[in-house]
Amino acid sequence: MMFCPNCGAQLNDGVANCPNCGMVMNNTAYNPAAQPVGYNNGYVMNQPPIMQLNTSRGLAKYILLSLITFGIYGLVCMSGISSDINTIASRYDGKRTMHFCLLAFIVTPLTLGIGAIVWYHNISARIGNELRRRGIAYGFDAASFWLWNVLGSLIIIGPFVYCHKMFKAMNLLAENYNVYG
Repeated sequence: MMFCPNCGAQLNDGVANCPNCGMVMNNTAYNPAAQPVGYNNGYVMNQPPIMQLNTSRGLAKYILLSLITFGIYGLVCMSGISSDINTIASRYDGKRTMHFCLLAFIVTPLTLGIGAIVWYHNISARIGNELRRRGIAYGFDAASFWLWNVLGSLIIIGPFVYCHKMFKAMNLLAENYNVYG
């Protein structure tokens, strides 16, 4: 049984490209019998974690500490999320998420808030893609941003639900990364 080293999809012997992600195989497909490395839900984990990531994000902590520190903790927490998703996913998807402080202090004011909408959409999609790629069964993606953060603001609690879902998704990704890399 062979698996794609990029996305972990099961492959037939002798395929030239992965049918899931399109990666060119060149005889680099993962064979669990031949290469004893970590393996989790069809996902190949062949590199150890660079560092241990934070797995204790929570909505109550975020709100309370942001109030006590006049918003500084909120910046630190969101900056940690943008850095952590880069650590977890960049070697697989080749993307970099803009640091949250750059977004908050420069991009959002210059774009009259449009930059923040794009950033949240993109990071939500990226977190959702990484959850699916790692085989973690948790529903979070760009639709969560539009449903909870944008439309949910009409019922006031929607953005809080979005933050809770994003923190939980990042905690799950960080836990998986801390074990499998």
